[in-house]
Amino acid sequence: MRTILDPTDQPAHDAFVEKKSEFIGDAAHVATLDEALAFVERIREQHPKSRHVAYAAVCGGADGRVAERMSDDGEPSGTAGKPILDVIRANDLTDCVVAVTRYFGGILLGSGGLIRAYSTGASIAVKAARQAAIVPCRRYLVALQYPQLKRFQQILASVHGTQSDETYAADVTLVASLPVDDAPRFEDLVRETFNATVTPEPIDVVNRAVAQD
Repeated sequence: MRTILDPTDQPAHDAFVEKKSEFIGDAAHVATLDEALAFVERIREQHPKSRHVAYAAVCGGADGRVAERMSDDGEPSGTAGKPILDVIRANDLTDCVVAVTRYFGGILLGSGGLIRAYSTGASIAVKAARQAAIVPCRRYLVALQYPQLKRFQQILASVHGTQSDETYAADVTLVASLPVDDAPRFEDLVRETFNATVTPEPIDVVNRAVAQD
């Protein structure tokens, strides 16, 4: 599965016009459906004169449980929220929300026209978004001396890793997270670079979004 990286305060954005109606697509990363609803409300506040703000959101999936929510926001049933949700599903996305705002141009589009328009609005927003694959990542507890930190960070970056929970005392301790497939290479690089004086201690495996090269 994949997710969208753009945050809710700076969502991916694009727009188009269909028979004088403007459709504005916004897509963002969310962790919960409550965050998705809050995002949609902010979009409404930004477009007080719009006729409709339809949306769909998907969260979860890593453990087999998926939560979805959608709204036609006054459009005929099945012509707005469902097409947006279908775009999210077709792109194998999770932990994201896509909203499509419509400024009515005075010309009725019909059910088929609405479905195509909302699908297009969602598609262009998703296309504009920064995406990342969700992959299993192994976490390690790592203890380093200060002179070793910069080189270690270079190694971590080379295997799409991230660091967190840093503690700076007599030495540096941190949690490193990197794709499971890169774990053997990471362990070899650390051992060879620091002559076995640094030993990452495996903690667990978690799912994390990893941007692709």
